[in-house]
Amino acid sequence: MEGKKIILGITGGIAAYKSILLLRLLVKKGAEVKVVMTPAAKDFVSPLVLSTLSKHAVLYDLSSGDTWANHVMLGRWADIMIIAPLTCNTLSKMANGLCDNLLMATYLSATCPVVAVPAMDEDMWLHSSTKKNLQQIALYGNLVMEVGTGELGSGLIGPGRMAEPEEIVTFLSTHFFDEKPLKGKKAMVTAGPTYEPIDPVRFIGNHSSGKMGIAIANELQLQGAEVTLILGPTSLRADVGIKTINVKTAQEMHDASMPIFADTDIAVMAAAVADYRPATVAESKIKKIGQTLDLQLVKNPDILKSCGAVKRDNQLLVGFALETNNEESFAMEKLVNKRADLIILNSLRDEGAGFKSDTNKTSIFDKNGDIKRFELLPKDEVAENIVAYIIEKL
Repeated sequence: MEGKKIILGITGGIAAYKSILLLRLLVKKGAEVKVVMTPAAKDFVSPLVLSTLSKHAVLYDLSSGDTWANHVMLGRWADIMIIAPLTCNTLSKMANGLCDNLLMATYLSATCPVVAVPAMDEDMWLHSSTKKNLQQIALYGNLVMEVGTGELGSGLIGPGRMAEPEEIVTFLSTHFFDEKPLKGKKAMVTAGPTYEPIDPVRFIGNHSSGKMGIAIANELQLQGAEVTLILGPTSLRADVGIKTINVKTAQEMHDASMPIFADTDIAVMAAAVADYRPATVAESKIKKIGQTLDLQLVKNPDILKSCGAVKRDNQLLVGFALETNNEESFAMEKLVNKRADLIILNSLRDEGAGFKSDTNKTSIFDKNGDIKRFELLPKDEVAENIVAYIIEKL
């Protein structure tokens, strides 16, 4: 963190006492830290203590006398902004873009990454509005640290404790300051199934859970990439910080993927996309009348092939092939026909591989003719191997 510029935002909660130690740790790491407080935070921690430790004046008013705090330049000054503790009140303001104090003005002016470190009592933390607001600020691109479980300000025991200062410093180092091989790279990952509607009740789908694609998205982010995940219908979610676009059908996934692919360095097409969809979708539920039901199916757009057709030389395109027979020949054929750089093959004939399982057995086929095979592994480890191979190719 030597020489890094950090804004430490402090809001009015009992956990503000931890911000003193956090500030001290950041300064000891070599960072230059400027503290911005809400007016309520002054009731919990002294600006004098913070200014002494940071060697900068602590800011909490938009204006003082005939001068004003230039929140725009402050927001552009920092390499990273941390809000710790983040109270329920300030969380709500962040989610809705309210700007009634200097901290919120600085947040809305910040051009750097923002890390939110929540701290509140158990019932507030578990409230549905809090969950909604956390999801909203994550969609804005903010990183949200997990809360701890333990004794709270109310005396209750439960979730809502602010992360410890040492944990916050480790989080910052891992996500921002450690050198990572994919730093500066943009990655797109597709994951999960697609559902092709037959009528308002039924659909054509598959058994994909999205586990493999989500694991790859998480690993790409861990290695420094800025990741966009295009996710079909699944209850699973990627790590905080990954921009997720939720889709249902193959056409929706295609339409979401193509604009993003144009501005990406790495694309991993791990979704199990339906090859066909019903030609027409009934407006009301189809009633059970005859002994048979005939459906006319039409071909869906081929997302991997569409990306391959417009792929630039400096882009790396990775596809998946899930086969049940003639696996290697089909994988090689797909590699050539789709103009991919890599194809990840897995077979449903391998026990423990495929849909919904927590493990997978894969082989990586390279357009240069190389093949790298892996034994059955947990999907997180499979993702590590795939991303390591991507890094090697880059």
